[in-house]
Order: sequence, then C-alpha cells, then structure tokens
Amino acid sequence: MPLPSEVRALLEEPNFAHLATLMPDGAPQSAPVWVGLDGDRILVATGEGSLKARNTRRDPRVSLSIVAMDNPYREAQLRGRIVERRPDRDLAIMDGISRKYTGKEFPMRANPEQRVVLVIEVERARHAVLPFQHTPPRRG
Repeated sequence: MPLPSEVRALLEEPNFAHLATLMPDGAPQSAPVWVGLDGDRILVATGEGSLKARNTRRDPRVSLSIVAMDNPYREAQLRGRIVERRPDRDLAIMDGISRKYTGKEFPMRANPEQRVVLVIEVERARHAVLPFQHTPPRRG
C-alpha cells in the first residue's frame, strides 16, 4: 500500500520505531529499531541471529509503532509482513540508516556476513496527532 504522507514523514525523520514480531508460542516480542525507507517499504537492518530475524523467518507478520521525537503525541501504528530479506554484507544499507540517526556510519562492523535487511510491506497504517502537550511534572 502507498504510505500516507504523515506516516512517511515520521519514517523519514530520525524517530525510533518499535518492531513487534511473534515468538514460536505466538507471544509478541517488541524491540526498538532504527528504520529506513525504500519507496513504500520499510527497512530494518539487523543480524541474522537476532530474535527479530529468527522470528520473521518463521512468521513474516510484524507490526511497528513510531512516535515523533519532537512530539510524542504524533504517532503511527503499522501492520505488515516481511516480503524480502536483503543481505547487507557491505553494510551499505545499515550505514545509510545509521547516518540518518547518528550522522555517522554504523560503528559495529563485526560479522558483516551476518547482516540482513528486513523489508516490510505495509498492509495497514494509522496515523494520529493527539491534542496533548508533553509537559511531564518535574521530579523534586
């Protein structure tokens, strides 16, 4: 599906997302992730041995939630599936995503042959901006 412009904006900005995958017993597992985009597909770079990579090899269904760093009440929830697993041995994709978040190439370069990019095809997307201002009370 084409990504709504509000969702695309959240994904293009250096906002953290949370990726939920399914464990073998069906229990959800969630992890904070950096995300990239390839057209309307979302990219998550990881190691082949990671829990998210192992879970999605068995069951490609995933969900993502993302909130804006500058306004945590601007958010999106996405559901989809892993439609491709791209090897990233040269860390070209990971480096691009890392530059988006840190301004630098990805520093952890061990075992590049184990790097993979999970490509997510979005099937459902919901965006909201809630009418709140983030002003938590100061701790005394």
